[in-house]
Amino acid sequence: MSLPTLHLRAEDKIMEHRSALTPSTTAALIKAGYTINVERSPTSPLRKRIFSDDDFSAAGATPVPEGSWTRTSKDHIIIGLKELDDTDPFPLKHNHITFAHCYKKQGGWEKTLARWPRGGGTLYDLEFLQEKSGRRIAAFGYHAGFAGAALAIKNWAWQVRHQSGKGESYAPLPPLPGMDEFTDGKGYYENEEEMVAQIQEDVRRGEKIAGRKPRVLIIGALGRCGRGAVDACTKAGVGEILKWDMAETSKGGPFDEIIESDIFVNCIYLSEKIPPFVNRESLGKPGRKLSVICDVSCDTTNPNNPIPVYSINTTFDRPTVPIECEGEPVSVISIDHLPSLMPRESSNAFSNDLLPYLMELKNRDTNPVWKQAEDLFHKMVSTLPDGMGNKEV
Repeated sequence: MSLPTLHLRAEDKIMEHRSALTPSTTAALIKAGYTINVERSPTSPLRKRIFSDDDFSAAGATPVPEGSWTRTSKDHIIIGLKELDDTDPFPLKHNHITFAHCYKKQGGWEKTLARWPRGGGTLYDLEFLQEKSGRRIAAFGYHAGFAGAALAIKNWAWQVRHQSGKGESYAPLPPLPGMDEFTDGKGYYENEEEMVAQIQEDVRRGEKIAGRKPRVLIIGALGRCGRGAVDACTKAGVGEILKWDMAETSKGGPFDEIIESDIFVNCIYLSEKIPPFVNRESLGKPGRKLSVICDVSCDTTNPNNPIPVYSINTTFDRPTVPIECEGEPVSVISIDHLPSLMPRESSNAFSNDLLPYLMELKNRDTNPVWKQAEDLFHKMVSTLPDGMGNKEV
């Protein structure tokens, strides 16, 4: 039985530097008999892959032009990370392994999902590759939480340094600059050590001005994402860290403990409608300390978003958005690909976790993880509005 060919596509998303395959996982797949085609990295610094083309070639991969996945053989499996560019939503004839962000009825989900049945392809959504227990086989959650908490700390220190001062009106604060400002123009950190050293200094500088370290409340602290956020806060040397999970939130929000903290980091996996953790009314309460919200979960367009105080995603070049509320300024970080701030480590961790299941792609018709993902795809397609999922000639 011939093994399928995997085609690693270049990422479309600006400021995305991660890779679903790494040179080491590529080498392992090739050793097992798979053929791996790797699109050449975009040359733009905004989209340059963290691993070089030469690294993939040395691992035995075949280099192919950027964007060539649209023209490759129909039986090749296309693998990538972030959602495809939908400027031209042409039908998709290939099977894709990727994050599509369309199974939770996000904004525009119908148009995104319908591309596969229209072209006869199948979506194996990385977010829903799960073991029988329901646990995801691979996730970027830890590094998303780590990077999100780090950015929140950086934003808190920035606010402290640029606040108008006591007794003055609450003038708008200058927004936190883009990440290229803090990373020698790259837009990402080379490694965790570089990031941690920087946020430790942020805490020290902020404490010197504010007279205290920030108090951080993390919801979802027991999950992958929450553990990353806790570790970032611990290594940064913040003040008190409140580690909340389902037990603490079971009574239903909004929660005064959030507005009594300087930083709130949301790390939950949203699966159903729940009471809001914070809303505009709670932000308007007297004595609020909260000035930074980092929504790592980033369910911006989800109608059940438990942080209904913002409505747009932020980006690495514009990391924050201000919230209109009474009292001192509050800003939100809502970047939907936070792990790309530390692309080498997050890619290595994710791809290594995914590798054993990629090895089973030859048995995807019977392997429970791949079969469940395909069944879920067909189930979601059945929910499309009439006619949207019809195959096109």
